[in-house]
Amino acid sequence: MSAVDRPALAAAAAAAHGIDRLLVAAGPNLRWLTGFTGSNGLAVLDVAGSGGGIFLTDFRYMEQSAAQLSSVWEVRQSAQELLGPGLADVFAQAPQGALARVGFDDAQVSVAAHRRIVEELRGRVELVPSGGIIERLREVKEPAEVARVRAAAELADHALLETLERGLRGRTEREVATELEVAMLRLGAEGVSFAPIVAHGAYGALPHAEPRDIAIAGGTLVTIDWGCRLDGYCSDATRTFAVGEIGAFERSIYGLVLEAQEAGLAAVRPGPLGREIDAVAREVIERAGHGEHFGHGLGHGVGLEIHEGPRLSRMGETPLAPGMLVTVEPGVYVPGVCGVRIEDLVCVTETGHDVLNGLPKALQQVD
Repeated sequence: MSAVDRPALAAAAAAAHGIDRLLVAAGPNLRWLTGFTGSNGLAVLDVAGSGGGIFLTDFRYMEQSAAQLSSVWEVRQSAQELLGPGLADVFAQAPQGALARVGFDDAQVSVAAHRRIVEELRGRVELVPSGGIIERLREVKEPAEVARVRAAAELADHALLETLERGLRGRTEREVATELEVAMLRLGAEGVSFAPIVAHGAYGALPHAEPRDIAIAGGTLVTIDWGCRLDGYCSDATRTFAVGEIGAFERSIYGLVLEAQEAGLAAVRPGPLGREIDAVAREVIERAGHGEHFGHGLGHGVGLEIHEGPRLSRMGETPLAPGMLVTVEPGVYVPGVCGVRIEDLVCVTETGHDVLNGLPKALQQVD
């Protein structure tokens, strides 16, 4: 469990929204708050107290929750639906007329689940949309979380190096992606952060291309985007390689993306808004006349999920702070010709940033 008192942090954040109780259902938010890794759980955070509250789960997870949760949680077994009759049992003793303000994650709770909660708790609580409270706390990582992401990034680097030992020319995109995934698992990953992307030639102009059963040809660029999960935390990186001799245009695009990536990376430090970091890298690409070929944001947060806050994009309004983990991944995608993306995973520090992955970024030729 974290050395930081996460329930107390969450209670303070919820109190600022005028909430008496906060519902946190299964998923990354519940894992962050309680340490529970099972698939069926519900925390009812007591905001007025010093943190903690009631934790609901079913028979399958009683022993697991007892081992994973701290003593601030009262673990209860429920044979009923947690976001429904099971939750009603928690509020059964609430006096009529004295409504508790109960926050729920309106971004995650389905319309059907919300209807069940309303039906079961009618007259006992006032439901308050409260999505984002836990997510915002998760944006700033503790040192132990950063260490886990760093370990995942290092494992992923080793897996790619192993995969590249067999070369790229003549192997299918799907074969390379599959071997890379297997290598990460063999080296100890719990799983992949996302299905690896391997795309060469003109197909590389698709930012989220799915690997094909097509052999990688010489004289092309190959983009590989990959990551793994380790101890619950994700990694994410992208490198683009040359297979054989590539043309002057492709080489120029690679140089442009590398310049933009290094400029964006240099701008990562405490203080600037996400959109300001995005603008630094985007200006490099726009100045070269390829602004229309860079259509996605510069980066995103990474942690228990592969995409979380903060965002480095035109819409990123969060100021960077020490402990935040973000990707810096500009790309230029020229339809019918080629695509290049270069991505590092970095931690914002007190004085700047720390890159967590370690493979070189100078254009490498891999045959």
